[in-house]
Amino acid sequence: MSGGFDIVDEALAESVRRGLDQVELMLHDAVQSDFGFATETSLHLVDAGGKRFRPLFALLAAQFGDPDAELVTKSAAIVEMVHLATLYHDDVMDEATMRRGATSANARWDNSVAILTGDFLFAQASRLAADLGTEAVRHLASTFEALVTGQMRETVGHGDEDAVEYYLKVIYEKTGSLIATAGRFGALFSGAADAHVRALERIGRILGTGFQISDDIIDIASPAAESGKTPGTDLREGVRTLPMLFALADPATDPRLRELLSRPLSADAEVAEALDLLRDSRGLVRARETLDGYADDARCELASLPDSPAREALSSLVDYVVARTR
Repeated sequence: MSGGFDIVDEALAESVRRGLDQVELMLHDAVQSDFGFATETSLHLVDAGGKRFRPLFALLAAQFGDPDAELVTKSAAIVEMVHLATLYHDDVMDEATMRRGATSANARWDNSVAILTGDFLFAQASRLAADLGTEAVRHLASTFEALVTGQMRETVGHGDEDAVEYYLKVIYEKTGSLIATAGRFGALFSGAADAHVRALERIGRILGTGFQISDDIIDIASPAAESGKTPGTDLREGVRTLPMLFALADPATDPRLRELLSRPLSADAEVAEALDLLRDSRGLVRARETLDGYADDARCELASLPDSPAREALSSLVDYVVARTR
């Protein structure tokens, strides 16, 4: 149903599918503007598709209450709108030219249009969030803060702080915080028990962080034919991901790998050499161990939820996050 993850239970799958269809309608309705150009630029990414992982997670969380409650799909759509807004801004910062198989907004128009479109989506998400109540709006504002500070942390670097702990904080804020909010909102607006709301929020935090770690591993360990992505993208961009940080922290790491990781790599031969060294390094092993630890934490949280098809689906999702790196 989402990026290679399927829901086995037919009734649950149908319930989630209906919810996602409603989310799509809300996304399209929310970006309609008297200024047609704002609608056009917003629909550029809305119509590009994507995994819709955040609303999917919200809808699964809602299964622990009443998934048909009025505000469930609205809250799921709000979270996805926030995510889309961040993508417009990310593409400007990364100078990206493609997004979800299409020309990125900044490349199709320009940076100013992309930034303003992201702002427009944030505004529309905030407008819809007013229907969720004061406490939900306050929580969403805290999530905005985490998204921004995570990006700022990444931009300025770790300084004297521990590089690994700093990186894990960054990916929680940039990715885990919004998925945690998706879990919280889905459960909360379904009327789920408070303990279950808290558990699903924590599971979202863990899954969001785990997904980024798994992407880090895939960028190094998986051949393009298996992952569908070109290995070494992070190396070419000079981004130090978790396996690289662990390798740099290991005194036994090959000095040549340290030299390669000190700069962005443009030559294909150097990228291939760095990938080979990373695949043999303790850094990749420790990154896998860290991902396994997050998966174990998620399973512990799942054990506190009632046995149901939704819990089984979430358990499969945890397994999928790990299995996609093997």
